[in-house]
Formats: sequence, C-alpha cells, structure tokens
Amino acid sequence: MRMLQQVYFPNKEFNDAVRDGTVGEKLNRIFSEANPEAVYFVEQEGCRSVVLVVQVENSWEIPSLAEPWFLIFNARTEFRIAMTPDDLSLAGLDELAGRWG
Repeated sequence: MRMLQQVYFPNKEFNDAVRDGTVGEKLNRIFSEANPEAVYFVEQEGCRSVVLVVQVENSWEIPSLAEPWFLIFNARTEFRIAMTPDDLSLAGLDELAGRWG
C-alpha cells in the first residue's frame, strides 16, 4: 500500500550535518534504501521536513523506513495511508453509505 512518510528534523542534528558536509550523503543513503516514489522537502510546524511517498506491503516494513531517520538525524516521523482516486473508487463508498448512512 502507498503511504506518506512525514519526517521532522530537529535543527541541531540537521544543522550539524549541513555544517560538516554530510547532509547530502546521509539523505541519499536513506533515500536509496527506502526507494520512495516521490520526495518533497517542506516546512512543517516551523521545522525542516521531508514528505516521502513509499510503498509498504507489510507492517513489519515500517521500522526499516523509520529507524534511519531516528538514528541518523534524531528525527520524528509519522506514517499515513494514502489513496489515489482509483484506490478510492475501489472502496465501495456507495455500499458503505447504504449500510451506515
């Protein structure tokens, strides 16, 4: 299933990596392991952040996506299931409305 992974960087750890010249190598290492569909750098809650679109087939894959951010940047991360319009069309909303609405 497709998930959005949101990562929030603490300023100190990210600044340290920028200053010592390792930020690019660290980010690329994580991205090469996670193999995201898309990556977007954004500001969230006043912090540097990144949003990744990742594929997850099993719940036990979540730690392999989260731990690099925790261990390398002391970052916080959240996961959300994401659906495309085609995915939503398979959800059976009409049937659910009849049953629950």
